[in-house]
Amino acid sequence: MSVLEADILIDGCSIVTMNKRGLIEDGVIAIKDDRIIYVGKRKNLKVKTEKILYGKGKVALPGLVNCHTHVAMTLFRGVAEDKPLNEWLKNTIWPLEIKLTREDVYKGALLGCLEMIKTGTTCFSDMYFYEDAVADACIKSGLRGVLAAGIIDIGFEGVGKRLMKEAIEIIKRYNGAEGRVNVRFGPHATHTCTKETLMQIREKADEFKVGVHMHVEESREEVDFIKKQFGLTPFEYLNEIGFLKSDVLVAHCTYISKYEIEILAKKNVSVSHNPIANAKLGMGIAPAWEMMERGVNIGLGTDGPACNNTFDMFETMKFAALIQKARLKNAKIMPMKKVLEMATVNGAKALQLEDRIGSIEVGKKADIILVNLGGVHLRPNHDIYANLIYAVKGFDVDTTIVNGRILMENKEVKILDEDKVIEEAEKSAYRLVEKI
Repeated sequence: MSVLEADILIDGCSIVTMNKRGLIEDGVIAIKDDRIIYVGKRKNLKVKTEKILYGKGKVALPGLVNCHTHVAMTLFRGVAEDKPLNEWLKNTIWPLEIKLTREDVYKGALLGCLEMIKTGTTCFSDMYFYEDAVADACIKSGLRGVLAAGIIDIGFEGVGKRLMKEAIEIIKRYNGAEGRVNVRFGPHATHTCTKETLMQIREKADEFKVGVHMHVEESREEVDFIKKQFGLTPFEYLNEIGFLKSDVLVAHCTYISKYEIEILAKKNVSVSHNPIANAKLGMGIAPAWEMMERGVNIGLGTDGPACNNTFDMFETMKFAALIQKARLKNAKIMPMKKVLEMATVNGAKALQLEDRIGSIEVGKKADIILVNLGGVHLRPNHDIYANLIYAVKGFDVDTTIVNGRILMENKEVKILDEDKVIEEAEKSAYRLVEKI
């Protein structure tokens, strides 16, 4: 019998593969370098390995994919509560962001990365300013990131060209870094970017072969603005100017129409559904179920900590399921496995990483988390999927592995100094909010 050589062996866990193999009980996962080389039963398997992670009482699943974040906004957690979107943005968030330095963004992003490691997110899709600082934080933390340099020009005279130049520089410098960082263009929204800027972004995205990440139809204000300017809804407008392609990820879609859903399905555009942030800001509930039914690929996002407060994707999964059931008064929709797909395989597809992550199978990158099912709120364990969607909390995550590297084991973060990360981020946060 041949001996399998591995760097890491996860032994004796339940495995939620997120592919046709489904759930494997008392299974093993072997990792070599940055990839998975075996998934299955322990029977008749001989493994030579340097590291064994004992999985009894734990479930392994693909690392969660957060499709829409502003990770450095950890610095603004809890500073603008119970406010509608426009007031939240104009009176608090934008005045704070004007004061941000690159160092602030790095410290805030590192705090966000720490939280994601501890709560089971292994890949995040970000959009913000000083995105090079977010890239540095992503690299240091060991996480996988798809990062979009934010671009905005309507209402900010002369800023658009500078941000466009910076975005191109960040793509050239960081795209592909460490095998874990991909960079996109990040136009803020249809009503905050001119038509000329959007068309330039489309042209440059094609030239550099990178994707686009933007907000669309988060607010009624955006829909009304575009209708007044062009006589079209935002997605009709984007479609007319040739912007929509399969490399586009749009966040929110709270006000999307049935006709626009057909446009997204036809153009293979992916959507990040951000149910908690939309609900908290009083923006409504996106018709995520209807989009899924029409074939639109839907991932999940937390949005930033200023409008969600946490990066807990387990909380987001639960909320995504419940809010659609309540909205449509139908308990059968948003079944558990579909919701888990949104946070794993669908998210990977949305970021054009489905060949690397999103499921536990041979050949894919070793982005894996172990969730401890021993908590009192998880007993008895009649159904692993029910526990994962409705009962697990982010801090039930025991171990986090990205690209074959253990970032956290038995709840101990290996790659970052937790106390230092928190201390440095709080220094920036308290300085920024001191005079608001």
